[in-house]
Parts: sequence; C-alpha cells; structure tokens
Amino acid sequence: MAKPRDNRQADLLLPRLDQIINMKHPMVLLAEKIDWQFLGGRFAMLCVEGPGQPGLPTRLVAGLFILKHMENLSDEVLHERWVENPYYQFFCGELSFCHKAPFDRSSMTRWRQRLGEEQLVALIQESLSVAHKTGAIDSKDLERVVVDTTVQPKAVAYPTDARLMHRALQKLVGFAKREGIVLRQTYLRVAKRAAIMAGRYRHAHQFRRARRQLKFLNTRLGRVIRDINRKIKDQPELEARFTPLRDLAIRVRHQEHRQRGPKVYSLHAPEVECIGKGKARTPYEFGCKVSIVTPVTAPRGGQFVLHAKALHGNPFDGHTLGPVIADLERLTGVATRRIHVDKGYRGHNHPDKFRVFISGQVRRVTAAIHRQMKRRAAVEPVIGHVKIDHRMDRNYLKGRHGDRANAILAAAGYNFRLLIRWLEELLCALLQLLLFGPYQPVCA
Repeated sequence: MAKPRDNRQADLLLPRLDQIINMKHPMVLLAEKIDWQFLGGRFAMLCVEGPGQPGLPTRLVAGLFILKHMENLSDEVLHERWVENPYYQFFCGELSFCHKAPFDRSSMTRWRQRLGEEQLVALIQESLSVAHKTGAIDSKDLERVVVDTTVQPKAVAYPTDARLMHRALQKLVGFAKREGIVLRQTYLRVAKRAAIMAGRYRHAHQFRRARRQLKFLNTRLGRVIRDINRKIKDQPELEARFTPLRDLAIRVRHQEHRQRGPKVYSLHAPEVECIGKGKARTPYEFGCKVSIVTPVTAPRGGQFVLHAKALHGNPFDGHTLGPVIADLERLTGVATRRIHVDKGYRGHNHPDKFRVFISGQVRRVTAAIHRQMKRRAAVEPVIGHVKIDHRMDRNYLKGRHGDRANAILAAAGYNFRLLIRWLEELLCALLQLLLFGPYQPVCA
C-alpha cells in the first residue's frame, strides 16, 4: 500500500466548508481539538513507498472510524450520510463540500484488516488526551479505576446440534457443486426436514424423537464427507481447499453436549466461545470476553473508558487483571493506586495485591476507600452504553482480529460521544456568560 493521497489542491476553486457550516458546532470544536497528526503517524506506519494507487488520507480513515462507532452506524449507512452531512466531511478533513464520497464502503473493511490492535488503541489514547486538555478528566481520575469484564456477542444464530449439522451438510454440498464434484446423493431435502422436525420435537419435549432426527442428520453428514473424500482423492489442490471445511464438519459431527474443551458454535465464525456470566435472562452468550476499565471517581466530563481489550479463550477474570493494568498504565502513562473489582476477581494475578480492593472486602478498607468501593457499580451503565449505543452488543466483524478491533472502536466511539456532550456544555456555559455575565449573589 502506497502513502495516503493528498488532493487538497483540487479544492481551491470550490466553496469552503468553513463558510457553509456553523464553526461553533460541537463536532467542529472536537475536530479542532483532536491531534490528527498523532493519529496519522500511527496509521501511516502501515503505508510504504511503492507502486500502486495511493491509500486514503489517514485523517479520513480515523474520522470514519470515530463517526461510525460514535453514531452507531453501519459501513453502508455511514457511506450514505457522509455525502449528505457537511459536518461529517469537515470532521474527516475535507476543505470543500463533496458531492461524491472519496471512499468505498469496502475501504473501511480493508483498513480494519490492515490496522492492528496497536494502531487502533491510538483512538482511545487520543480521546483521553482531548478529555484532559478540555478539562473533562484529570490525572487523578486515572489513578483510581474500576475493572470489569463483559461479553461481546458475535453475530451468530443460536447454536443447536441439528442446525449446525444441517448447515455443515449444506456447505459441503455447495463446495462440491462449485468444484464440479458429482455426489452420489446430497440429502438436502431430507436433511432440511430432519432439522425442522428436531426443533419441533424439542419444543414438544419429545426428546426421543428429536434424538432420532439428530442421528439421521449425523449419518447423512458422514456419508457426504466420505463421498467427497473419495472423489477428491489424489488431487492435492482440492484436498487443500476442502480440508478446513471438512475438519469443521467432523468436529460438528462428533462433538457432544457436555464435552470438555472447545466446541464449534458457528461454521462461519469458529472462534466463537460459549460464556456464562450467571445472568438469569441470558445464561449463555456466544462471543468473547472484553475487559473494560473506567475511573472510580466522577470526572466532570463523564465516566470515560480508559482501556478496552478483547480476551479470547474465555479466561478466568482474575487471570486477566495483571496484563490489563499493565496495558492501562502503558496507555495512559499514569500508575494506578487503587483498583476496584468485583468478587469474580478473587485469586487475581496482579503483582501488588494491596492495590486491589474486591467488593465485600473488610480488611485495609478506610472510610475513603469504602466510599469509592460503593462506586464500583458505576462501570455497569458504561458497559451498557458501549454495548447498546456503540456497536459492541452484536459484533459483525470477522475473526478474532474483528473482535479486538470492534472492542477498541466501540470504547473510542463512547469516549468521543462524551466529549461531544462536554463541548456542548462548555459552549452553553460560555454563551450564558457572554449574555448574562457572571453570577452575582444578591445580599439581603
């Protein structure tokens, strides 16, 4: 990929955006506060000199990522609204109004694939820097933090044995059709009926009949696997393409309900894990764990997300505390003095156990620490807003790389939304001061 293009010379004869929009708009003020050179330097690390079409400007890419998760938009909707909204264009660095978007919807997908977790973390780092410069958060707010974990669900259907085996059979038959392999029998029609009837029998609590349909699906899936194996024998190229799908199908066919170890819950996202957080409404969630860190204090600009990281392998919460705090201190440059966690972190691996305070703890708890322990639950509404309003509730990005990117971008979008609200409040306070003057109490 070549270095980003610079086409500002073509805007000289067009009307400027700063003559069209309100320069006191909070999004304009936020764009002026962000250090785009810092973000450009982090994103441009992947750009090298060489042939090929130049990439998109790094400010445009960073602005699109911020807008997408700040406004909770899909790539397609963001592409449409970017052309209609001059504030979006100014935020992304355009000098004049564009009637056609300079990027394609797939451009964001390709940039997400190029950018790693190290580069995307710069968005959270810059949001905290802007919050510190505008007075929304102080350095002391970074010394006392709350750490908690949540689940980032993947965009997969609820997994059942019948559905997984039926889906595996469909994919195998589709692979054979694309490669011109003539199967002895596809079983598509009877397998579909068996999958439907298995669900109906389960619903009616007729489990013996449901198990009979599952056995039928299992047998037909094994027949198709063996038939394709015979047809592609001594064809290395076909075998290499067929092996990943065949391995998944074999795992689906042989996995059991209560087996130990990893299982396949989705064929298009085999990295999905089953996580139980003890919730009555959702006993099991399918995705990956995400660690969220917020201040235990009440910053003036709101409860910012200081750190967010996807954790694969369904680790024990206590075993994630040490690496998460190390990443947080490296990100903010401030050493944490107190860490408040819930009882799920008992037996944690943090090197300094005297800085960690667990809910319900009695020893070493002063009056000030007790007041802060009452605010540990302030992280829960933050997690709710990040999931519902900033695209962490259902992750559509592919693979484990997509899990890590979505967690970071959702946290960054939440922080920049708080900054928009903070700048609106500052603007209202400034207008009130200009119109009515400073408040003076009336003496009796």
